[in-house]
Amino acid sequence: MALTRSEWTAVLSLCLALLSTCLPVRSHLYNNRYAGDKVIRLIPKNNKETGALKDMCQQFKVDLWQPSSISFITEGAIADLHISGNSSQVLLAYLQQQSLQYKVLISNLQNMIENQIGDRSFRSRRSVSRYSYEVYHSLEEIQSWMYHMNETHSDLISMFSIGKSYEGRPLFVLKLGKRIRPYKRAVWIDCGMHAREWIGPAFCQWFVKEAIDTYQSDPAMKRILNQLYFYIMPVFNVDGYHFSWTNDRFWRKTRSKNSKFHCYGADANRNWKVKWCDEGASLHPCDDTYCGLFPESEPEVKAAAHFLRKHKKQIKAYLSFHAYAQMLLYPYSYKYAAIPNFDCVESAAYNAVIALQSAYGIRYKYGPASSTLYVSSGSSMDWAYKNGIPYAYAFELRDTGHFGFLLPESQIKPTCVETMLAVKNITMHILKKCH
Repeated sequence: MALTRSEWTAVLSLCLALLSTCLPVRSHLYNNRYAGDKVIRLIPKNNKETGALKDMCQQFKVDLWQPSSISFITEGAIADLHISGNSSQVLLAYLQQQSLQYKVLISNLQNMIENQIGDRSFRSRRSVSRYSYEVYHSLEEIQSWMYHMNETHSDLISMFSIGKSYEGRPLFVLKLGKRIRPYKRAVWIDCGMHAREWIGPAFCQWFVKEAIDTYQSDPAMKRILNQLYFYIMPVFNVDGYHFSWTNDRFWRKTRSKNSKFHCYGADANRNWKVKWCDEGASLHPCDDTYCGLFPESEPEVKAAAHFLRKHKKQIKAYLSFHAYAQMLLYPYSYKYAAIPNFDCVESAAYNAVIALQSAYGIRYKYGPASSTLYVSSGSSMDWAYKNGIPYAYAFELRDTGHFGFLLPESQIKPTCVETMLAVKNITMHILKKCH
């Protein structure tokens, strides 16, 4: 005998009530793997302390948040270390024995993660029509959003794939701009090259949303979208980003396999064919700055490089978004030298950080990556510049270490608002043809 609609409703309500009594109120994210983990900050004062800190990083299970490699730890420079709960007592005792002073930035990483992203099973059911740009989104949500934007704003947006990742995921790009004429100059924007830097993909989405929303009301945005195309890749490292949601919140690299060392991934920002695997990159597959088996060994890098090479006459600016440090960097990364069009690039960077600061007073350092941050080889920014793209920048977004890779969702909006001002400023500078 078939049940009536009201009877079905009653049965469903009873089932849900029974489930709510059987299931825990909230399960721990990542299987509670970060319980008791801490992030500490040290600033070695001399060579002795620098050596002791490097020795400690090699001896103990330490995940460097800043800088990205032990080789970058220098006298007077900030070092932010993620230490596991299991080894924290031994490690902190070592620091006291070596008379190394430290500050605890985050006392319990698990609690911070739980507060940041909450109940993902509930979040995953949000429809694109009620999409919030002030929360972090999984890869599946971002790709659904891209499809939605492609369908609902076909006058300004088209979506395509430039290839597939190591694990077979499509590498989607949005082409943004008014199709007034077939050929226009263009700007490339990528986010999420390092998996754990979630604020990057959040900004890429914000940029698209803001461009669409203000096209009719903001004369500057109308001019930008009429005169330029933007190729926007919200998640460059799709495999790594997905892994950072499902398995390891602080995963950095891609997810390619190395059968000899049983380690996964390469640093997608050390895998480009420009002074590949020189200073600032590692040859060891287990290191976070591993440069890969060869230049463009990572499918994601190879696909992006192929697209950029194919369109390099059209693309006038390359913008890559990372975190964290609050910096606006330009070439070179791999050497201490001034680029030929230094005055144009430096002027645009200066105006961009001034525009950014005007929103909330947040100050960004700016300058050549090698002297402003550290020397690193095989970066996408240097590669883009070496391949004829005159304006190449890497943003290191908020913050300077208080939250690090766990920037709260409450800071997504202000971060994106101020960064939007900087990007618009750089874009307007490009339209002035200062090359």
